[in-house]
Amino acid sequence: MAPTVLICDDAIFMRTMVGDILQQAGFEVVGEAETGSQAVEKYKLLRPDLVTMDIVMPDMGGIDAVRAITQFDPNAKVVMCSAMGQQALVVEAIQAGAKDFVVKPFQPSRVLEAVQRVLG
Repeated sequence: MAPTVLICDDAIFMRTMVGDILQQAGFEVVGEAETGSQAVEKYKLLRPDLVTMDIVMPDMGGIDAVRAITQFDPNAKVVMCSAMGQQALVVEAIQAGAKDFVVKPFQPSRVLEAVQRVLG
């Protein structure tokens, strides 16, 4: 059975791009969220194997969403995707519970590498 993924990004083209990369690699995209609070709600509903999460999103940022998801499920597997590669945000995302970090614009191979490493 294909691993399931929830894609969280406020930009539809980024959700589409990440979704295409993962679907071509055999993953099943079970949901998308464009805000942090949607990401948390959909995680609880769908219980995906993996979440890709943008940092900057409306209403609740990605780092806060990761905190909420990992409080709900300490075993949640989240890969952060963000154009902002600032060291402090990377550290904060990892401390919040993210398992890896991919900087935009990313290569499909880097996304898959991060996802496969996180899923083990």
